[in-house]
Parts: sequence; structure tokens; C-alpha cells
Amino acid sequence: MLPTQNVTQGIVLNQDYYLPILVQSFLTDRKAGGLTTSTVKFYQKYLTKFLAYCESQAVTQVTELKPDFIRKYLLLLGETHSPGGVHSYYRPIRAFLRWVEFEDIVENWKNPIRKVKAPKVDIPPIKGVSLDDFTALLKTCTITSGMGKRDAALLLTLLDTGARVAEVLNMNIKDANFVTGEILIPTGKSRKPRNVYFGTKTRQALRAYLRSREDYCPALFVTDEGERMTYNGLRAILTRRSGMAELTEIPSAHDFRRTMALEFLRNGGDIYSLQRILGHASTAVLWRYLAQTDTDGQLAHRQFSPVDRLNR
Repeated sequence: MLPTQNVTQGIVLNQDYYLPILVQSFLTDRKAGGLTTSTVKFYQKYLTKFLAYCESQAVTQVTELKPDFIRKYLLLLGETHSPGGVHSYYRPIRAFLRWVEFEDIVENWKNPIRKVKAPKVDIPPIKGVSLDDFTALLKTCTITSGMGKRDAALLLTLLDTGARVAEVLNMNIKDANFVTGEILIPTGKSRKPRNVYFGTKTRQALRAYLRSREDYCPALFVTDEGERMTYNGLRAILTRRSGMAELTEIPSAHDFRRTMALEFLRNGGDIYSLQRILGHASTAVLWRYLAQTDTDGQLAHRQFSPVDRLNR
């Protein structure tokens, strides 16, 4: 069956190649494939902006997309965005066009994205919270109040488990095992369940906090009103505690995850166990977390030097 066609100013327009329809089909496919809501929204946000640019250039068909057209779009973005920001626009376009190619929507079509290099991005190390700053934050949490017990338990859980912020906020009391010191993450970023772990100090803080609660909310961490804590609530706690500790910089909730990763390795942990704990699909993702200092390398070499360890 031939696709519906329109002729405008001598140009044959194929409705099956219409970009807005294809983008919508792509997003539906991503949802059906089990991608997280946040990932689908990420694709939708940047592809909507790409469609707006295409429309401004009178480009409506996927067959009209050429490598040079995409390059010009990325160069235009580079005038107002950082390299990392431009890369955020590039990735959804690449995923979308690869999907069009995989679905074989256009016969004998050459995917233009294959000739467009990804924007080069320098990957700086992610700054974590220093242990001195963490200790200062913890000291502001007086254990005589329920709020202080909650904030102490929250800070310790963030650092000890290395869980993502969303995972911590979605933790439920029933998923915490205080005998084995582990918490089940039913659906992480990859939608695969995994366990994260906490030690004796965190276990004691969590128990003290839970004993002080009088609500019936299933969430592990709740607001003063007894409702599940939100990201904004967590951010407010970090802002307030940083002020009380007189820190020069407010740590982000994600900083605790990076610090956990680095300290885990410094204390003798191996990278493959760390990969499983953090929930990464591969060790490659860890490198941005683990930009260690020259001192780290020096100490490691002293401990593991192959020459110094030779039997003489």
C-alpha cells in the first residue's frame, strides 16, 4: 500500500516521513521499551526543540535531514550553550535517527547522524562533599529532637549507601533490613532491583529516628508533616544544615554519592563491587566519579608497587 502523499510547490511530501509524527512514534516506542519517565521526558524536551528548529527552516520530512543541517544546528546551540549542553541536544537526535534507521521506515535511507560527530565534551571530576564538611553537617544534628535524628539518619544514609537521590527518597521502611544492614532498591535507574548497604553507625541512627516517629507513612524519610520527603525538602535540609555548619559551599545531594565511591576505593574496596552497589551498567560510568588526586595515586603506588613487592 502506497503512503499518502501531498505535493506542495513541486515537492513530494510523504506523511510517513513527517518529523513530528515520527518523533511521537519514537517516544511511544521508548515508553513501551520500559525506559524511565525521566528519560522519556529528556528525549521529549530536546526533540521538541529540534522540531521547532526544523520548522523554522521549513524542514518537515526526515528525508530532508542532512549531516550539514544537523551540524549547523549544533553550531548554533554552541553560541549559547556549553559543550555539555550541546551534547544533551545531540544525544536525543542520535537516538531518534537510529530508531528511524532500525525501523527501516525509509527504504535505502542513509542516516545523516552517522556523519555527524558527537560534540567533544571535557568531563571534569564530579566534586563530592569533603569528610570534614560532612562531619560538620552531622554535628549540627542534635539527637534530642526528632528533626535532628531524621537529618542525621538521612545524611548518614546518603553517604553510607551511595544511593541516588531519587532512590533514597523512594526508600520504604519495609525494604530496610536492620539485621543484615541492607536496603532493597526495587527499581533503580536501570529498573533493575539491587541492594545497598549501611553500617553500624547508620543502623543506629536509623533506628533512633524511626523510634521517634509518630506517623504511619511507609516512607523511610518523611517531612515534619509525616509525608514522604521530596527533593525540595532534602535540598532545604542541606541548605539549613550548611548554614548552621558555616560551610562556604552547600553540597548537592548527589555529592554524597561521589564521596562514597571515592572513599570506598580509598578504604580498599574493589571497583566491581562498587559498580554493583552504585547500580552502574559498566565500570566506564565510574570514571567521572573517581577522578582521584595525585596523592591518591602516590599512596596507591607505595602500597602496590610491583618492584617494591618483589621477593629479594
